[in-house]
Amino acid sequence: MIRTRVGYAGGSTPSPTYRHLGDHSETVEIDYDPSVISYDKLLDIFWKDHDPVRKSWSRQYASRIFVHDDEQRRSAERSLARIEWERGRSVSTKILPYTGFTLAENYHQKHSLGQFSAFEEELRMIYPSPADFVASTAVARVNGYLGGEGSYDALQEEVNSLGLSAELRKELLRIVPRRTVGQACPLPAKETVRSAP
Repeated sequence: MIRTRVGYAGGSTPSPTYRHLGDHSETVEIDYDPSVISYDKLLDIFWKDHDPVRKSWSRQYASRIFVHDDEQRRSAERSLARIEWERGRSVSTKILPYTGFTLAENYHQKHSLGQFSAFEEELRMIYPSPADFVASTAVARVNGYLGGEGSYDALQEEVNSLGLSAELRKELLRIVPRRTVGQACPLPAKETVRSAP
């Protein structure tokens, strides 16, 4: 994963915000390197990360896949059909054309990181600009680990490349459970991560 950002998509309301979402849904935008992880693998992660059979109680939280082209649409449709076959039920997830993305307010970004103030404070010192903070691969990956995504083994392999101080590297290794499931998406080959001062 190069970066993830929270925002709004799928509607026609101009300039949506959390308080004035209009006809948009809350979404996560994912930038990835297809030479490192495939779109099909991202779809596998998407399906495992939520219950696609359960209907959303509002459009705001509806399960959606926004596709950028015909190839992504075909992949998404194949994966949806596979999930329906495996579950023996229809899923509520809709596959829609990508028509744009509006970045959510800063307080909606990197939710898990916000629960660990020492990590957030250190990373905000490294990335003082809100735009750089939200766009940072390292911030996204630390946020993911703190949110329970990724394994201890995967973290061990990359902890020194995340730009954290020695103290917080040790703390992150302490926090992440020693489990082998939930492998993190591979780090892009040419990642540049700033280091703590």
